[in-house]
Amino acid sequence: MAEKKTNAMRILDSHGITYTEHTYDYSDGILDGVSVARKVGEDPDHVFKTLVTRGDDRNYYVFVIPVAAKLDLKAAAKSVDVKSIEMIPQKELFPLTGYVHGGCSPIGMKKKFRTVIDETALIIDTIIVSGGKLGFQIEVDPEALIRVTEAELAAITVS
Repeated sequence: MAEKKTNAMRILDSHGITYTEHTYDYSDGILDGVSVARKVGEDPDHVFKTLVTRGDDRNYYVFVIPVAAKLDLKAAAKSVDVKSIEMIPQKELFPLTGYVHGGCSPIGMKKKFRTVIDETALIIDTIIVSGGKLGFQIEVDPEALIRVTEAELAAITVS
């Protein structure tokens, strides 16, 4: 159990959603998703990253995809009914979400953003997402994650 619960963990607790915490050492500065999956001893297909984007409509959108995958920008834009989306600059992440790069969870951002989870999340029993703090990951039932984030599912990755 974590020494201190993150906001994401408190939100899951408040919804009665069970989860497993995974911690990892990030002192080496290596924070890419595949490396984090290896650090927690999990298959990269089961570990998902949270990407924050801005649409051409000036709204922000959150996409949750496997760490080894790339976001298909056209498919992602189509999934939220906009013409185009782009990744936000890293410097905007913390002020917008309350989370730092490498610790951005789809659960508990400062504001509620429309969230889309890659449909591959449903082919496995549990997925792992950031726990909202560097060094913390949360393993949770994908259906529970969909409920708590009010997410939609779509095919949003490039093979």
